Amino acid sequence: MEPNEYPITLTTFPRLGTRDEYSTPYFPPSGERQRSQFLPDEIANPHIRFPTLAANIRARRGRKVEINVPIFQDKNTVLPFNDPTVNYDLHQWPEDDDVRNGAAKENHIYMDGMAFGMGSCCLQITFQAKNIVEGRKLYDQLSPLGPILLALTAATPVYKGFLADTDVRWNQISRAVDDRTPEELGEKPLKNDRWRLPKSRYASNSTYISQDPRLRKEYMDPELVVDHAIKQRLMDEGMDDLLATHFAHLFVRDPIVIFDEDLQELDLNKTDHFENLQSTNWQHMRFKPPPPDNSIGWRVEFRPMEIQMTDFENAAFSIFIVLVTRAILSFDLNFYIPIPRTTENMEIAHARDAVLTEKFYFRNDPLPLRSAKPTSNGHSSGTTTPANMPSRPPTPTGPVEDEYSLMSIDEIINGQTSGPGFPGLIPLVESYLNSMNVDVATRCDLARYLDLIRKRANGKYWTAAKWIRQFVRGHGEYQGDSAVGEEITYDLCKAVEEITKNEARDGGVGWEMFSESKGTTRKRKGESACG
Repeated sequence: MEPNEYPITLTTFPRLGTRDEYSTPYFPPSGERQRSQFLPDEIANPHIRFPTLAANIRARRGRKVEINVPIFQDKNTVLPFNDPTVNYDLHQWPEDDDVRNGAAKENHIYMDGMAFGMGSCCLQITFQAKNIVEGRKLYDQLSPLGPILLALTAATPVYKGFLADTDVRWNQISRAVDDRTPEELGEKPLKNDRWRLPKSRYASNSTYISQDPRLRKEYMDPELVVDHAIKQRLMDEGMDDLLATHFAHLFVRDPIVIFDEDLQELDLNKTDHFENLQSTNWQHMRFKPPPPDNSIGWRVEFRPMEIQMTDFENAAFSIFIVLVTRAILSFDLNFYIPIPRTTENMEIAHARDAVLTEKFYFRNDPLPLRSAKPTSNGHSSGTTTPANMPSRPPTPTGPVEDEYSLMSIDEIINGQTSGPGFPGLIPLVESYLNSMNVDVATRCDLARYLDLIRKRANGKYWTAAKWIRQFVRGHGEYQGDSAVGEEITYDLCKAVEEITKNEARDGGVGWEMFSESKGTTRKRKGESACG
């Protein structure tokens, strides 16, 4: 790296898509592939896959991608807000007509290229399952946690030089790779296309796949679109209904990148064509079969979290979700809620400061319904697990709506304090750790990570999105008009560099994300986390 360069981890560069010379060397916008009036094609990875993705998504749509993010309305924001960076007089490509046809919405920040979404950074964790059964279970049980961790890691309040009224990146990426035609979007009657598709190919999950007897048909997505011919073919070859439904749902999408050499000869010993479609269905969970001639095995990918500014935070969230998977498997936890509720939760997670201001649908009781072991007098002690516990938990009965309720993220992470409410993810993780032979030093290190999660959830520590927003609004050059200028952006990046180096120790820059007060001193790497 150059002496004046430093690696930082922000989800997006705050002024990506402005007229600044933010890339070196500078390239003009409006290239042939993206045809964006804000971004150059050269900003994307030069491997042929990426410019081809951008061009084919645009070609399939019949227009450029359309990303509109609501503007944050500050005290001096001019309303109605019409994005002043949009050039309505550009006539370089046919798609330049998009803005003249209403693509840029009032009171929104407008963006028009795949790189605005796929240029985002995130924190994705892939888990190794011991077998397909465990993989399917983790896929299902982690799915309802996606929106919770998205809101908890919120880190994206600025787009294209403006403060947004959202805190996370997810919908922007969804729109940046949305290849649906007007017919598939429901804007026109079906004539040439086969389906109306309610979601982008980058979206929250629409399937459950575990053969868990607790999985009720009422949890399924009533709007799920599947290719029934493909589903039947898979079942004819021995695949069960749930898994066949999952893959037949993924295969309603067209491939958007195909390499010529892959069409010359069909090699049934390779999975290139499958991975082509699998890897361009970007859902918040991904079920990953083993590649051929490889011992990797079955994997599950957890995809919704936002990247954080420091290694400590990224380690904390990575370790936390790993520990949650261990608790799920050890205690046979049940987080099932109807898929439409998870879809709603993903939208709720976008709200500004959702971690404190919003409530999310979540299952009331995750613990398995099993009888307690009777004591010698014939009465249940309520404290132990019976030796003859059935291997399969019972199928739940009663109204599905009674199984879940709206909860704050604090309640979901730390537990409900009144009544027999939800125990909390961190208490469940701590119960798992209590059941394991974990040495004191490791347990102390884990406690530091869990403390960050706990206090982000209850609001004692700020999210990165809140800190960035407050940094911008408190900057001397900020005019209260939602605009994030070059000087503000420079100072923000320098502050993030300082946070990356020092992690806000001794009341340094960014202490609000790590401490309850500026005077609190955090432990340094290598120091004992306990005592």
